[in-house]
Amino acid sequence: MDEKHRLRAEMRALRREHVAAQPDSIRALLFLRPPSPIAALAPEGGVVGLYHALANEAPTRSYAKWFYENGQRIALPWFADRAAPMRFRIWQDPYDDEGLEPGPFNHLQPSADAEDVTPDVAFVPLLAFTSGGVRLGQGGGHYDRWLAANPEAIAIGLAWDCQLVDSLPVEAHDRHLRAVVTPTRLYEGED
Repeated sequence: MDEKHRLRAEMRALRREHVAAQPDSIRALLFLRPPSPIAALAPEGGVVGLYHALANEAPTRSYAKWFYENGQRIALPWFADRAAPMRFRIWQDPYDDEGLEPGPFNHLQPSADAEDVTPDVAFVPLLAFTSGGVRLGQGGGHYDRWLAANPEAIAIGLAWDCQLVDSLPVEAHDRHLRAVVTPTRLYEGED
C-alpha cells in the first residue's frame, strides 16, 4: 500500500471520528460565513465554486448562502460520468437542492443543462492538509487536474482542525491551496 493510500484511509477514519464526536448543535454553528480575508478574494459579481459536502466533509451550505447573498454566483462540480473531467456549473439556489441531481460519485450536482462556468475562487474538499497549503484529496485527481487547467482560480480548502498534519507526500501533479479554513483558524498557503 503506497503512502498516500494509507494516509487517506487513516485520515478518513480520523475525520469520521472527529465529526461523530461533535454534537449537531455545535456542527451547525461552524463554517457559517467565510473569514473576511477569504471573502475578499471573491470578486464582486464573480463565481464561487463550492462542493456539495458529503458526510464528514467540512460543510459548504452556509458559505454558499453567504456568497449568494453577497452578489456572487455559486457553482458546483459537475461530471458527465466517472471518466469525464470535472467542470463547474451554476447552482441557481443554494437554499434548496431543487435543480440538483445525483452525480456519478454519489454527490449532488447541477443538472446537465445548467450553465457551465469557471469559478474565480474554488473551495475544495480534502482529507488532510499542511499549514503551507499542501492538500491530500480523495485520490481521483479531479481537483488537481481542474486547478492545473485553471491556474487563475484561487483554491481554498475547507477542513476540520483534526485534518492538519505536519507533512504530506507531494507529487508533480498536486496543486497547493492558497489557504485552508478550519473552525478555529485560517492557514495561509502558497500564492
